[in-house]
Amino acid sequence: MKSLKKKRRIQILAAAAIALVLAVGLIGYGFRDGINLYRAPSQMVENPPEAGEVFRLGGLVEDGSLVRGASETVSFRVTDGGASIPVRFTGVLPDLFAEGQGMIGTGRMEGDTFIATEILAKHDENYMPREVIDSLKEQGVYEDPNS
Repeated sequence: MKSLKKKRRIQILAAAAIALVLAVGLIGYGFRDGINLYRAPSQMVENPPEAGEVFRLGGLVEDGSLVRGASETVSFRVTDGGASIPVRFTGVLPDLFAEGQGMIGTGRMEGDTFIATEILAKHDENYMPREVIDSLKEQGVYEDPNS
């Protein structure tokens, strides 16, 4: 009788372990495309991304760099004060997108140019994404809008 209880207990523990491993594997598989690392331009210069890697690039849109093409293609440069990265985006920009303002773009590098698939801009006059503020503070160029 005791042997049967031990076997049943071991079978339940083994089934639970298999279910746990399967659940972790499915969660990892589901997140594989949803996890995008944030990088500032200075970080990209120091440690370039791998070919085809999707990530987020953030900083300030460099003054005088915004060029609108004949179609919906827009090119500009993103800076954090230490480095500047050229960006190309095809699509409709957010209404609050402007030179000298904070932005975060999702995309990948093609050569020396960041090809963005999505652009996010600040949503009010004082907002800037935390990652952008942190990278600007590291470069010593952040100015608090409340002061």
